[in-house]
Amino acid sequence: MFGTLGVPELILIFVVALLLFGPRKMPEIGRSIGRALGEFRRASNEFKRTIEDEVAAEDVREVERDLKGIRGVGKELRDLKRSIESPVETVVKKVLDPASGPEDGNAHSGEGGPP
Repeated sequence: MFGTLGVPELILIFVVALLLFGPRKMPEIGRSIGRALGEFRRASNEFKRTIEDEVAAEDVREVERDLKGIRGVGKELRDLKRSIESPVETVVKKVLDPASGPEDGNAHSGEGGPP
């Protein structure tokens, strides 16, 4: 409870304080020490919460940076998809268009027709 202070040490401190301050001042001194310890405990808890909040805020900022990076990659992938789709669609249209089929290509080559 008090770290390395044991019961004999606490009794010795109490006896010395009783001899120095007298029995009339001891309750007042005890209250003052209790208030000081309570205030110190509240301040240390508040400091601990502040540190934890800052660490959590930094984690949130890091996640936001990661999300922005992921969004950037997503945009790059969409742009890449668009740049690939256009030429592929053009090739597919040319291949599937009946007007530019292989029969027309053979007829214009000069093979197999009357002389």
